[in-house]
Amino acid sequence: MPKPKQKKALNQCMIYFSLCEDKGFCAAGLKGKKGVQFYQGSKVNPFPVPQTLIFFGAVAMDDAMETGNLAPYQERPRTFPNMRSKPSTPLIFRILMRMNVRLLFVLLFLGFGAIFYIGASTSPIIVFVFSVCIISFLLSIYLTKWVLAKDEGPPEMGQISDAIRDGAEGFFKTQYGTISKMALLLAFVIFGIYMFRSTTPQQESSGLGRLTSASITVFSFLLGAVCSGMAGYVGMWVSVRANVRVSSAARRSAREALQIAVRAGGFSALVVVGMAVIGVAILYATFYVWLGVDSPGSMKVTDLPLLLVGYGFGASFVALFAQLGGGIYTKAADVGADLVGKVEQGIPEDDPRNPAVIADLVGDNVGDCAARGADLFESIAAEIISAMILGGSMAQRCKIEDPSGFILFPLVIHSFDLIVSSVGIFSIRGTRDPGVISVMEDPMTILQKGYSITIILAVVTFGLSTRWMLYTEQAPSAWLNFALCGLVGIMTAYSFVWITQYYTDYKHEPVRKLALSSSTGHGTNIIAGISLGLESTALPVLVISVSIISAFWLGQTSGLVDGDGNPTGGLFGTAVATMGMLSTAAYVLTMDMFGPIADNAGGIVEMSRQPESVREITDVLDAAGNTTKATTKGFAIGSAALASFLLFSAYMDEVAAFAHSPFTQVDIAIPEVFVGGLLGSMLIFLFSAWACAAVGRTAQEVVNEVRRQFIERPGIMDYKDKPDYGRCVAIVASASLKEMIKPGALAVISPIFIGILFRILGYYTGHPLLGAKVVAAMLMFATVSGILMALFLNTAGGAWDNAKKYIETGALGGKGSDSHKAAITGDTVGDPFKDTAGPSLHVLIKMLATITLVMAPVFL
Repeated sequence: MPKPKQKKALNQCMIYFSLCEDKGFCAAGLKGKKGVQFYQGSKVNPFPVPQTLIFFGAVAMDDAMETGNLAPYQERPRTFPNMRSKPSTPLIFRILMRMNVRLLFVLLFLGFGAIFYIGASTSPIIVFVFSVCIISFLLSIYLTKWVLAKDEGPPEMGQISDAIRDGAEGFFKTQYGTISKMALLLAFVIFGIYMFRSTTPQQESSGLGRLTSASITVFSFLLGAVCSGMAGYVGMWVSVRANVRVSSAARRSAREALQIAVRAGGFSALVVVGMAVIGVAILYATFYVWLGVDSPGSMKVTDLPLLLVGYGFGASFVALFAQLGGGIYTKAADVGADLVGKVEQGIPEDDPRNPAVIADLVGDNVGDCAARGADLFESIAAEIISAMILGGSMAQRCKIEDPSGFILFPLVIHSFDLIVSSVGIFSIRGTRDPGVISVMEDPMTILQKGYSITIILAVVTFGLSTRWMLYTEQAPSAWLNFALCGLVGIMTAYSFVWITQYYTDYKHEPVRKLALSSSTGHGTNIIAGISLGLESTALPVLVISVSIISAFWLGQTSGLVDGDGNPTGGLFGTAVATMGMLSTAAYVLTMDMFGPIADNAGGIVEMSRQPESVREITDVLDAAGNTTKATTKGFAIGSAALASFLLFSAYMDEVAAFAHSPFTQVDIAIPEVFVGGLLGSMLIFLFSAWACAAVGRTAQEVVNEVRRQFIERPGIMDYKDKPDYGRCVAIVASASLKEMIKPGALAVISPIFIGILFRILGYYTGHPLLGAKVVAAMLMFATVSGILMALFLNTAGGAWDNAKKYIETGALGGKGSDSHKAAITGDTVGDPFKDTAGPSLHVLIKMLATITLVMAPVFL
């Protein structure tokens, strides 16, 4: 314990640290109301530190402890200044937090009462969906309270976490402010188009005028955009608060750290999926009651899902820009930090001496958490709406007496997704003795067990749902065929998870071969990574092909026939397979959110100078997180492929309705149509190029800034001077907002411009549907090219990252070796692949499909 003169010095300061020679742990003296209290790290609050105590540029205090002079360390200023000028919490949340609790409960009671009244006026199925979603929200609140009840560790961890939180929330506010302005502008454009477009016979017969149709579409678009933004905010909100708690738990128990990260991700997943489901359900029920659906002279219920297309478009629009902006931010900071810090200066990853380290950690939250939340939200929303459209049209063709089961089936499936995923999340538990630092189990094995439980429950609930919702007297065995379609989708999801894990986890041969190629230089690492990414497209494409054909055949042989006796369940069978693939979406999103939280935790551990044993735990979690992130991207690509196929079919049906003529096939032998396909493929490559170039340009600015600081402040390397973290944060924030506009605008404007251009050309050449046909070819080719490109980019980037992680475990010379430097080069090349261009592509694919649905009348 400290000497008497040290105790005297303690009375003059708030906190000090001293080395305990006998146990190698840190002792702390805290001054409080009860006087000075001494704690030894291993007994009360364990926080082992290196012998030379350094945190955030402070020098060791050994001399001060000898002399008893602690004046230089009194009232230590905050190391990381606040990175925002005013609170960045969204306005609606600030209003709710300031509201009287009783008033808030009354408003919530009235709101839920209105929702349930509308639901009861629509269908008992809607009431069931509302009930499950609200229960999932309550469960997510429990998860939040459980995570936030965990300690944040020593003060230095809290300082880093606060800096990350400030940077992430500040960027989120600025980014979504920009996106909201673009969304409002586009809403005015949509309103104008719908005011001058033609109407379908169904709309004319139901008395749905242009003004009503335009208002409904714009309202749906803006609601989808707002909900997508909220989904992104929820993903970021939990990650910036859970990261420090995972870091603190890693000092005690590896399993506890894993459990906190999973439950934090589970909170975000339940809220995102629940919002997607309840948003569509509320829109459906509101329009049903407001328009008097199925009453004499009004709209038929089978036509109602087409009014929801704007919701999916709004969600896709926000998700695309969120993914682009967040991806550019996180990867520009990551590349800049790695190239100068690890390669040129030879300092560890997330070292506090690196001026770009805070920007890198902020990027994990705005790029991986906020963007992925919006991404999965729009994936689920687009899949639900497309399946509802196809279910309604099939029920109408088959003259099914009560079509509500086929229309509302997607909502029921995702309601059960919330239930089974919750069971999977809670199946991951901590150790019985959290005070003991346990040996780290393989996190992927633990996560896979939870996923297996979720899969088994999903199969059972899917079968029950098909019997409940899809049974019809016209084809008594059809529900069984559709249950098998769902099983095909679930097997497809599991296959994608396994394939992605095989190509990106360093326990398997492909990544180990990639790591081995690093031993012969940077060039061979790049060649091996590109070849691995190209090869990784084969198995997923085969799986998608088999699933589409199998599901279509099962649906076609279900026994459902149209008025002419033709089988008509094929497309709906594919829709059911898509639902099956996304029937575990909440658990998959949980695994995805686990990744950036673990990555942030590792950065906090490194910056707070924790012992190597703690960093080893977070490194293992981080490596598992890289695999889960890659897995989720593969999962999202597969679901995007199936959902885009459904939306393409819905587009052709909508064109036929507006054109008053059949539109069942697209002939690519027509030169203009073939050109449309080429333009669609070109769009994918040009979009990817601009996204990667944006990361490169921003990273160059970061590299120059980090080099400047190391040159002008040589004391940084010796901990005598503090880096200017805020400068790097400002650079990547402003650059990413500027750089996301060009590729995003390309994606939104291209299909509209091409459709209008070829519509005009068709008018003068006597081909009235040429614009619609060219857009259909563009959509088809863009989907195919986008799936392959996204698979290549995501898998190659994930493999490069984990090859570096494998070497950092001590293989092939370990950290600092030539192999490690070559692997870092590969990782920096793969960064914009896997976290910017790749994830943005599957959002782009679905946005192209939804924007063509919304704008279809313009092309005629």
